[in-house]
Amino acid sequence: MAKDARYATNNIDQPAGAIFFLPEAQADYTKSAGALFLHDIVISTRPGFKLSAADVRWAIASVDPGLPIVAIQTLREKVDLQFTQQRLTARLTSFFGVLSLLLTSVGLYGVIAYNASRRVSEVGVRIALGATRGDVVRLVLRGAIGLIVAGLSIGLPLTLAAGRLLENQLYGIKPYNAAVTITAVAVLGLSALVASVIPAIRASLISPMEVLRAE
Repeated sequence: MAKDARYATNNIDQPAGAIFFLPEAQADYTKSAGALFLHDIVISTRPGFKLSAADVRWAIASVDPGLPIVAIQTLREKVDLQFTQQRLTARLTSFFGVLSLLLTSVGLYGVIAYNASRRVSEVGVRIALGATRGDVVRLVLRGAIGLIVAGLSIGLPLTLAAGRLLENQLYGIKPYNAAVTITAVAVLGLSALVASVIPAIRASLISPMEVLRAE
């Protein structure tokens, strides 16, 4: 008896099914050669012990010189080969996620910069009446924070709904991970805030004399 482990490499996205191990010495290869094919030999070593491929070939040849060796791989290499497609999909998804974040930041910067340009006269009058640069920055950021909060208020429920729809496609992974959700919210909020700082600082540098002269 052994504890649950994934042995077969097919249907990785499905739960592991029942399987039994048969000692090689008890296998009857004359009845079912395909099912009892000696496919893998697992070598367990002590931690820190280095075993070369030449040592493995020598040990197997000492038992049966005619036994063919197709490949010698570490457990990490074996696992990495099985998840090549999933790893590529994850990298593409991450790339498009970063690209979406950049486009969102650029779009938010454009919206805030446009709103700030429409309030040039108001900002100039506020500065002329005694408002400080910090007051102007806070005024512009207050509107940006409102947009960020509104976006997150819409995005979080949609994220939870999408997680429920994709739950069957995420074998072994919980669709609702508080740490991942909080990290995503923090990254989105921080990137949006950074995109809002430049228009806010630019608005605070407006000269009230030039604004009044233009009026």
